[in-house]
Amino acid sequence: MRYQSNPVIVEAFQYDGDLMGSDGKYYVPDWAVEAYEKRVMYYKAMRIGEPPCELFVDTPAGTLHVSVGDYVIKGTKGELYPCKPDIFQEIYSRYVPLSPLHEEPVTLGGKNEERAKM
Repeated sequence: MRYQSNPVIVEAFQYDGDLMGSDGKYYVPDWAVEAYEKRVMYYKAMRIGEPPCELFVDTPAGTLHVSVGDYVIKGTKGELYPCKPDIFQEIYSRYVPLSPLHEEPVTLGGKNEERAKM
C-alpha cells in the first residue's frame, strides 16, 4: 500500500547559535523561550570540561543536539525537534494564509469540520 502524509502547518525557527541578542532580549518565538525556561531546550557541553555552549532539545525520541543552521520545529502536539536545513527546505514551505481571517488552517473532517462550516 502507498500512503501520503496529510498537510500540516508547523512553527519553526532557524537556530543561529543563540536565542537572544546582545541586548538580552529573546528573538526566537515565544514557544521557544518557554521551552528554554522549562528546560526542554537547554545548553550543555558536548564533552566533560568544555563550556555548556551547545543547544540540546528533549524530544519524544530522546535528547537531540541542535547544530547552528538547524531548524527547531514545534510539532502539531507541541513537541520540539531539530531538523537539518536541507531536509527542512525539502519538506516545508512558508505558510501564507489566504486572508487575515484564516490564520488557522481550515480543513474538513475531524475537529475542524464544525469550524469550517462557520
